Formats: sequence, structure tokens, C-alpha cells
Amino acid sequence: MDTRQQLFIGGDWVAPSTGDTLEVISPHTEELVARVAAPGPADVDRAVAAARAAFDEGPWPRADPSERIAVVRALLARYQPRQEELARLVTAEMGAPITFSRSAHARLPGAMMGAFADLAARHPWQETRPGAFGGPITVRRTPIGVVGAIVPWNMPMFLIVAKLIPALLAGCAIVLKPSPETPLDAYLMADLLTDLDLPPGVVSILPGDREIGRHLVAHPGVDKVSFTGSTAAGKEVAAACAPRLRRVGLELGGKSAAVVLDDADPVVVATGMAVAGLMNGGQACVAQTRILLPRKHVREYTDALVEMIETLTVGDPFDPDTRIGPMVTRRQRDRVRGYIDQGVREGARLLVGGVEPPEGVERGWYVRPTLFTDVTPGMRIAREEIFGPVLGVFAYDDEDEAVRIANDTDYGLSGSVWTPDIERGLAVARRIRSGTLGINQPYSMDPAAPFGGVKASGIGREFGPEGLDEFLELTSISIAA
Repeated sequence: MDTRQQLFIGGDWVAPSTGDTLEVISPHTEELVARVAAPGPADVDRAVAAARAAFDEGPWPRADPSERIAVVRALLARYQPRQEELARLVTAEMGAPITFSRSAHARLPGAMMGAFADLAARHPWQETRPGAFGGPITVRRTPIGVVGAIVPWNMPMFLIVAKLIPALLAGCAIVLKPSPETPLDAYLMADLLTDLDLPPGVVSILPGDREIGRHLVAHPGVDKVSFTGSTAAGKEVAAACAPRLRRVGLELGGKSAAVVLDDADPVVVATGMAVAGLMNGGQACVAQTRILLPRKHVREYTDALVEMIETLTVGDPFDPDTRIGPMVTRRQRDRVRGYIDQGVREGARLLVGGVEPPEGVERGWYVRPTLFTDVTPGMRIAREEIFGPVLGVFAYDDEDEAVRIANDTDYGLSGSVWTPDIERGLAVARRIRSGTLGINQPYSMDPAAPFGGVKASGIGREFGPEGLDEFLELTSISIAA
């Protein structure tokens, strides 16, 4: 059991201001995994003050980008040998199946670090362009300042890297608040940062609850907030940033649609939905939980989906054969089961799954992967983000209706179109209002491409040069001819 009693503030391990602790409970065994120090508001103040000094007076924002790139590459070199340790930490603290932890929670963040460093090496940090009125214009990209970053529990290291690395490459100082459910992987990152060639104050990592997050978001020393989480919490963050006109990036919820065209192979679709809709136990903002099927072929596709779901092993997340692990908390399990009950009450037809515990599972916060059919757009299970392994089938008569159903949502984060006719698939995809889409695959989180949503799914973009620019300000300098 990890009993870490210090906090990582400004690059040093220091005593917390309070004696409070965070308890990490295994979602599989319901037993205590770790007890670590919890920060108080005074610790946030100390971290922001350190970041403020590092940004206003220190060398980091003034370093040549090549120097910052070299530090990120050194961090990657430290990260790579500890990927198996990281995978096991994530499985222990939030219940992701170990095979998914190894690929998505451990290897993917490392690949992203390298890709971000390569991207920064090509970024136009300064350029000169001819002015419309005669003289040349120099455009500089400069760091935005002190960043307050908040990440949730569902993809903890992936989202830490998505915010920490671009902020560092941009030259910012950052105070990172991971979720209290998943502090262990965050502290592994802090260990990697210890004694790295970073000036004092540049990075602090404070796993904490919502009150700590609120204190960080409202802190007058923060120049930008980068938040990933629910849409409801994102609205609160945006409101807190508004009075100071503080820069804010919001990567929020989703209720994404997989549009299956009438020429798609049912087995290919079902195999794809095992990832697109059920990865990480459905605890993913990009999960495509609305499956749109041509009415005349609904039975053919749903049979394939049921067969796929019934083959998924639910249980011990440390078993390499497990595909569906537990929900992260008892509260989350009960929330998902409540939506399943709601779907039945609303008249959707339950084909597989339900609220009963999986067979052979006597403890742990498990939900069986569940498939509803006869779902209509007005139902709560059709409109609200469930964040669990619950899929809903919608029938449509033609492509126009499919597009209308896909767009009939408050969200717009992800989606996909399934067809062997790529041009047909692209034509449908262009009509769907979403920040990211895949053809015959769930959207691939490629660090070279901007990621983010429209409507209630967020503001701004992560990844790609666009994501790096989210941590930069543009300064224009005109020169007399």
C-alpha cells in the first residue's frame, strides 16, 4: 500500500498544509489500495505562487524551444522503462483491464510525448510576413503564463500528458490537479519529474477533490485553465473564468453516434463497437454509445452486437483475458445501473446485460455490458452521457434521417461512419456536426491532429499544432519600412 505523505509542489516533495488524506479503494476488491496526502487551499496557493515566480522571473519561458524539447525528450526516456509499473497502478486505482492499461494508459502517453516533441520542433515559434501597409510584421508565439490543469480519473496519465507536455513545450508553468480517485499514476509522473532539468516552480501536481479544483480555477495567479471533465463541471469552470476573462480550454462530455450504413459488414461493425462503445468499460468521453442502424437490417446487426457482447469477459481487471473491468467507484456503478433502469422504464428493449451483477462476481463495482434496442431520441438514455458500458440502438429509414439522429444531441465530440464505400462514408461524415470522426473505426486519438468538440462537448482543441497554440499567445510586432 502506498502511504505517500508529501505533495509535489514546484518540483520538490514538501509537507502538506493539512493532515488530510485521500484513500484509493480498489474497484475490484473494494479494499484499500493506498492512502496519500491531500492538499488544502494553502497548498494550491503555494503551488501557484511558485509557478508565478517561475514564469515571471525564471528562465523557463525565456528558454529556446529546443531546450524545452530536450527536457521533454529526457522525461520520455525516464517514462519508457516504467510503463508496466504505470499500467498496474492504473488498473489498481481505477479498474481498467490490464491489457487496456498497457496499451492506452501506458504506451499511448509515451508515444504522445515523443509526437509532441517532434511537433514542437517544427512549430513556427516566430515568423515574418509582409504587412498590408508596407512594412514587415513579425509574429511571435509566446507562452500564455501559469496554467491550472484539471484531469479526471478515466484516462489519467493520457490526460496528464495531453496537458502537461504541450504546456511545458510552450514555456508555461503548470499546476496540475488530478482526480482524487487516481493519484498514484500522477505521483509516478511527479517521480519522473524530480531532478529533471526543470527550473524550480515550473510543475506542481496536487491530486485533490472538487474544492481544490475550484480554488485553483478561481486563483488570481492563474492565466489559463485547461479542464477535462463533465459538461456540468465545465460550465462551472467557464463561469469562474469569465470575470477575469481568463483563457479557458474545456474538453467535456459526449454522446457520440456510430452511423452504420446498409452495406456495412455486421461482424466488422460489432467488432468495432467493442472498442468504440465499450473501451475502458464505456468510461470514455469519446464512447460511441448511440448505434444508428438501417431499419431493414436492424435484426442482422443487433444479433452480431449481442454475440460480441456475450463474448466479453467481465471480471478481475488484472486477468489478461478480461475486457470489461469495474466502474471506478460505487457511486459510478450505481449511476450507470440507474440509467439502465431508466431505459427499461422509458420503453427501450433490453437485449443483453442489465442491472444484475455479472455471473460469478461477488464483490467489486461491476456493470454488465448492456445493449438496448428500440431507443428513440427523446429518451434520457439517448440524450445523457451515461459513462458506462451501455449501448443504445436507433433505427433509421434513410441517410437523411440517420444524419438528423446523429446531430440530434447537445454534444458533438466524436462519431463514426461504417461502410466499405469510403467516399459514401466521407459524404455522410461531412454532414455530422462533431469535432472528430472516424470511418470504419472509432476516432483515433492522433497527436498530430486537433482533438475537441462542438456544442456542449467543449471549447478549444488539444493535440496537433492547434493544441500547442492553446498554450501560446500571439504577439505582432510591426516594423517601420
